[in-house]
Amino acid sequence: MTVRVVIVDDQALVRGGFAMVLGNQPDIEVVAEAGTGIEAIEVIRKHRPDVVLMDIRMPEMDGLAATAAIIEESDWPVRVIILTTFDPDEYVYRALQAGASGFVLKDIPPENLAPAVRTVAEGGALLDPSITRRLIGQFARTLATDAAAARRLDSLTDREREVLVELAKGSTNAEIAEVLYIGAATVKTHVSSILTKVGLRDRAQVVVFAYESGLITPGKYDIGN
Repeated sequence: MTVRVVIVDDQALVRGGFAMVLGNQPDIEVVAEAGTGIEAIEVIRKHRPDVVLMDIRMPEMDGLAATAAIIEESDWPVRVIILTTFDPDEYVYRALQAGASGFVLKDIPPENLAPAVRTVAEGGALLDPSITRRLIGQFARTLATDAAAARRLDSLTDREREVLVELAKGSTNAEIAEVLYIGAATVKTHVSSILTKVGLRDRAQVVVFAYESGLITPGKYDIGN
């Protein structure tokens, strides 16, 4: 299956570089580019891509507003990867809240870009544990527990809560299986059940939900180690 990609950035050189790297992949097709959030919404509506590479800081409409609009109105499983020049900041955290599936720095090694796109297209999340730790540590402390999110936890079994904690810590399915002494297939089943029960799209939203629901508080776990 070919992964259809839209690249959104206000710098033509950046768009061109990403398009060139991805265009060399036999299973990835760059179907459109856009320079603003408004243009992004238009081309995404037209081309219905699988993955969007979205810059945050753009004129007219920033990537945060564009991401929220795209996720809200899409009737197909589009995934958004946030592009940032800096270490993750508040805008990236808010983009994850809006439904983005992860983020990459613009200086990502070219050989890592296509695997990142494939990961997100397959329903995975781009949340490097060490970066996620800094992101959560900086911004989650300011969050009050969301009562509605906390109530959604009630639908989970004790085992599913344990799996949710491990997901929020950045653990892979194999690592969760090892920690909880269960099979990898069982972990996969639990993950699917968690996403369905609490209405989450992917692992990126799991991290945000775990903190907003109060299941995890900053400093409670050594995230990323």
